[in-house]
Amino acid sequence: MSGTQTSKDSAGFCADLVRTHDFARYAATLFMPAVERRALLAVYAFNAEISRVREQVSQPLPGEMRMQWWTDLLEGAGHGDVEGNPVAAELLLAIRDFHLPVEPLTRLIDEHQFDLYNDPMPSMAALEGYVTDTSSALFSLGAWIAARPSEEIDHLARHTGLAQGIAQVIAALPRDAARRQLFVPLQLLQQHGVGIEEVFSGRQTPKTRAPIDQLIGEARGHLTTAIGLLGAVPPDVRPVFLPLALVRRDLERMSRADTDPFVPQATSRLRTLWTLWRSARSVEFGG
Repeated sequence: MSGTQTSKDSAGFCADLVRTHDFARYAATLFMPAVERRALLAVYAFNAEISRVREQVSQPLPGEMRMQWWTDLLEGAGHGDVEGNPVAAELLLAIRDFHLPVEPLTRLIDEHQFDLYNDPMPSMAALEGYVTDTSSALFSLGAWIAARPSEEIDHLARHTGLAQGIAQVIAALPRDAARRQLFVPLQLLQQHGVGIEEVFSGRQTPKTRAPIDQLIGEARGHLTTAIGLLGAVPPDVRPVFLPLALVRRDLERMSRADTDPFVPQATSRLRTLWTLWRSARSVEFGG
C-alpha cells in the first residue's frame, strides 16, 4: 500500500473516530477548509482516545499505561511502530505541519489521569484547572491551526472551553453518578449542604439541584464572555468556536425547571448540524 493511501486511510480513521465518539466536534469541523479540518480531526481523535481510556479499562493501572504511551509519543520516546497507529500518525503530522505546541497535549493527558480514579473533584478552582487544560486547550489548538496565535484568541479559547467543559460536566452527571464518579465540585455540594451519596442516588431534589444551578450560572457567565470576544478575533478563526452555539442551546435547556439533570438528554445529530449551520451563517461567527 502506498504512503499516500496509508495517509488517507489514517485521516479517514480519525474522522470516523471523532464522528462516532464526539459528533459535536466532528460536525463543527465541517465548516473548516479541508487542510485545517484534517489537522483538527487529528487533534480531536487524540482527545477521543484519551478521554475514553476510563471506559476501556477496569483498573487505573492499565489506563495509566495507555496514557503513558501517548506521553512517550509526544516526548519522542514512543514504543513500537507509531506509524501503525492512525491517530498517532495523524497527530504527529498535524504537529509538524502546523507547528503545534506539544505541552498542551501532554497537559491534557495529565489532567485526564483524574478520570481513572473515583476521587471527587475537590473545588471550583480544581474543576476550572481541569477544564482549562482539556476543553480550553482543544479550542486553543484548533485556533492555532486556523490562524496565527494571539492574546485575544487565547482569551476566547479559555472562556469557550470553560463554558463547554462545565456544561459537559452537567450533561455527564447521570453517567458519572451511576459509576460513583464526581466532577461536580465537592466544595459546591458542601456550600449547599449536599452529600456525595445524595448525588450518587441520581434523584433530583431542590437540594441537589442547587449546586447544579450554580454550575449552570458559571457556564453561562463564560459563554457570555466568549460570545462577546468573538468579534475581536479574525473571521477565519471563528468557525473553530462554532461549538459555542451548541453550548448556548444546551445551557438554555439545562436552565429550565422541568429539566432533570440526573436524566440523560439525547440530542439528534440532525439538530446539532442544523444549529451549527444556522450559527455559521450568522454575523457573530463571520457568516
